Amino acid sequence: MTELSVPLAPPRAASLEKTPLERYVAPARPSLVGLSREELAVLLGGIGVPERQRRMRVQQLWHWLYVRGAQAFEEMSNVSRDLRVRLAEHFTLARPEVVAEQVSADGTGKWLLRLPGEQAGERPHEIECVYIPEADRATLCLSSQVGCTLTCTFCHTGTQRLVRNLTAGEIVGQVLAARDRLGDWPGRTPPAGALVPTDGGRFVTNIVLMGMGEPLYNHEAVRDALLLIADPDGLCLSKRRITLSTSGVVPNIARMGAETGVMLAVSLHAVNDALRNELVPLNRKYPIAELLEACRNYPGLSNARRITFEYVMLKGVNDSLADARALVRLLKGIPAKINLIPFNPWPGTRYECSDWEQIEKFSEVIFNAGYASPVRTPRGRDILAACGQLKSETQKLSARERLALRAMAMTE
Repeated sequence: MTELSVPLAPPRAASLEKTPLERYVAPARPSLVGLSREELAVLLGGIGVPERQRRMRVQQLWHWLYVRGAQAFEEMSNVSRDLRVRLAEHFTLARPEVVAEQVSADGTGKWLLRLPGEQAGERPHEIECVYIPEADRATLCLSSQVGCTLTCTFCHTGTQRLVRNLTAGEIVGQVLAARDRLGDWPGRTPPAGALVPTDGGRFVTNIVLMGMGEPLYNHEAVRDALLLIADPDGLCLSKRRITLSTSGVVPNIARMGAETGVMLAVSLHAVNDALRNELVPLNRKYPIAELLEACRNYPGLSNARRITFEYVMLKGVNDSLADARALVRLLKGIPAKINLIPFNPWPGTRYECSDWEQIEKFSEVIFNAGYASPVRTPRGRDILAACGQLKSETQKLSARERLALRAMAMTE
């Protein structure tokens, strides 16, 4: 008797986007961090500051928050005592709480930051922020969501649920928390045990939106935070030193460029839709052709302001020399540089990093085509701080996992 062959049902496609499970609820005394000047003026009016004084008071608050790094209203010596008391009764200068710090063998640091949950008394929300000190720069990697909207299969962060979007204040607050921890304010010294920049004096010089979350799915808050970070009277980071990385939310790419003027990075990782559909499921909604067209139209794009295309090197998946040549053809005509990222493993992943010899051959094809960008040695692998590894539960790794990751980082 011949058995009938019954075709297996195709595996269910991974969800393209996740739905937020919770929301931000402002505390009884909200923080002033991350508010615009206009918003600060409204709040000052609400506590009785006369209209004719508000502009001056806003400038005072702005200076103390973003130039001096004040953590309490009592520090604001040129603000009247009466106003300081009223401010403290209604507001705070709170930034995310640093609840854990890990330092890699290579000097990279990672902070676990705690934010209030939706309901008082429930488990607080957590995000991670990474500090990467190098000889010529010191980069701070910020998160834009608690968890992540997307489900990129090679990314540890993508395995998490999406809890909620961060507010502009929580994004800016990561910068303030880092500078607090580093003692990076006039007249302050680093606290005991703080991370120290490798050259002894350089602190945060660059910002990248490459942490937890998809920034373009939190457009307004990210935009407002970046404009504040770049404000010349405040934190004053050059827009050319601020890079936003997206997995390809096409409708918001040009809009973010027009509204902020920051640099753009795109998580590409594949040269055809079939593979990118698997690695970056968002590609099913915004395929490669649409994504690259949005890149060609990015405001301010030029040879001096190139788009960075990120390409993670996955052994036997996307690392052939044919893939390298296809990548060059794909980006023809776009002012770009290609950032080859050796895959950073995490517990439970099914992927492996390409062999270093293969990465070098792939890189040579890219270099000869004029898309030169050095392959940087992965930083912070042993503390799960490298690209694609962030996940707030990493503090719960077993001792065996931590030792294995540290050994891997020391030998590669």
